[in-house]
Amino acid sequence: MDLRQVFAANLRHFRHAKGLSQEDLAYEAGVNRTYMSKLEKGGTFVGLEIIGKLAKVLDVEAAEFLKPPPKKARKK
Repeated sequence: MDLRQVFAANLRHFRHAKGLSQEDLAYEAGVNRTYMSKLEKGGTFVGLEIIGKLAKVLDVEAAEFLKPPPKKARKK
């Protein structure tokens, strides 16, 4: 999983945990909704300023966006 995909997965996770739509998060962070969609799909690179805005709205540390998700346990 490349870093954009890690960021995208974490962004979706944190957004869902807060109960926000993409549109609501984009509005609160002051970014375009279509850009938000591209970020969540891992289709574009994100700048540090945007990471900071998203972290503030989602109430998480910016570094949390770049942590790989835990490995899922395999079913036996």
